[in-house]
Amino acid sequence: MTAEGHIIFAIASAIFAKRAELTPVMASADWWHLVPAALLTCLLPDIDHPKSVLGQRLKWLSQPIARAFGHRGFTHSLLAVAVSLWLFQINVPASWPIPADVLQGMTLGYLSHIVADMLTPAGVPLLWPCRWRFRLPLLNSQKGNQLERALCLALVGYALWFPPGLPSFGANGWPEQLFNTLQNGVGRIINSQSAR
Repeated sequence: MTAEGHIIFAIASAIFAKRAELTPVMASADWWHLVPAALLTCLLPDIDHPKSVLGQRLKWLSQPIARAFGHRGFTHSLLAVAVSLWLFQINVPASWPIPADVLQGMTLGYLSHIVADMLTPAGVPLLWPCRWRFRLPLLNSQKGNQLERALCLALVGYALWFPPGLPSFGANGWPEQLFNTLQNGVGRIINSQSAR
């Protein structure tokens, strides 16, 4: 998927997350926190490709990551999301208040990239280092970017139309439980590291 596609897909994801009330934090999130935070990280997984938008600007970081993991390796896995949250929470000073909606928006942006890449024939290794590729190949790069753009814009339209707070989402829905489990796991790791 192109950088443009990832950006539009991240916008659609942020709109959908807020309207579907995926978590209580996202339900009450400030649009000016959630959308920019998602946009901030939506291209980050492609740091493993030196010719990507970020890779061209951060070659000093992109090239070693590409040599170590290859494109669509570690950075496109759920392990990368967990490690990123852990590193972020360890390295951010306690006195620096990061609103919860910004942190969840950043996580959402990163995850939106991984989900968007799952729509291509190459798929992503969600369970890296296991090499299984997860894919739902709706987008084929040979057909050009028009299909990608149309699909992403249609998702933005759907996200805007989506009725807020359906029962399977909202408070106590499966997305809230997933985010809470992930945040609690990272919190336990941080607490065990700081207790040493």
